[in-house]
Amino acid sequence: MDILRNKVALITGGASGIGRATALLFAREGAAVAIVDINAELGQSAVKEIETLGGKAIFIACDVTKVEDCQRAVETTVAAFGGLDILFNNAGIIRRADVLTTTEAEWDRVMAVNVKSIFLMSKVAIPHIEKRGGGSIINTSSGWGLKGGGNAVSYCASKGAVTNMTRAMAIDHGRQNIRVNAVCPGDTDTPMLRNEAKQLGQLEKEFMAEAASRPLGRYAQPLEIATTVLFLASNAASYVTGAALVVDGGGLA
Repeated sequence: MDILRNKVALITGGASGIGRATALLFAREGAAVAIVDINAELGQSAVKEIETLGGKAIFIACDVTKVEDCQRAVETTVAAFGGLDILFNNAGIIRRADVLTTTEAEWDRVMAVNVKSIFLMSKVAIPHIEKRGGGSIINTSSGWGLKGGGNAVSYCASKGAVTNMTRAMAIDHGRQNIRVNAVCPGDTDTPMLRNEAKQLGQLEKEFMAEAASRPLGRYAQPLEIATTVLFLASNAASYVTGAALVVDGGGLA
């Protein structure tokens, strides 16, 4: 349908899960995509999949907690494709633990990957997006960025920060014609979700059954989140900014 024809998108955490599904969808809709991740093997395979479909993509190895890596990722994207229109800040991790059992190093790592990375990547990307006359930034928050959850104190804190950071960025950059929104997924069938079962010492089958316990009776597939990100990135959402869009099968309801 070419919804993103002639657009350039950078996606962090783009090698797997929601990020990969979004990269593939963006490419099918006409965007040139920079896949940014620390996993080179999965990132390169995503690029090959996009190229097989006739799309344009590059992979950039990047630690999104380091400003030098973020600067290089953005500059490489602009050099390869001529500019930047869409930034999807999707990289994220989770540590399932309460305050007493979360170490200081674990807290710092979750906050660095989930929050600091958005600050750093946006800081270097916004001037390039402004040069294109504006664009869209989408940040991955969570249902737990709007309410609390058990044994996930660092994750909940980080996603709450992402949600309110999104609102602040929308206020600051609206005059540059840059829309900033958050997508708040519920449990989605990704490697990160399944790893939570191990962290909690639960059987994966039982954990995933609990994840499906919501009004729609199932957890999400990555593409279902990706289609929401596509909406927020596209002109269909031209008057949407500062929003935290919940996509969780009714879980918060």
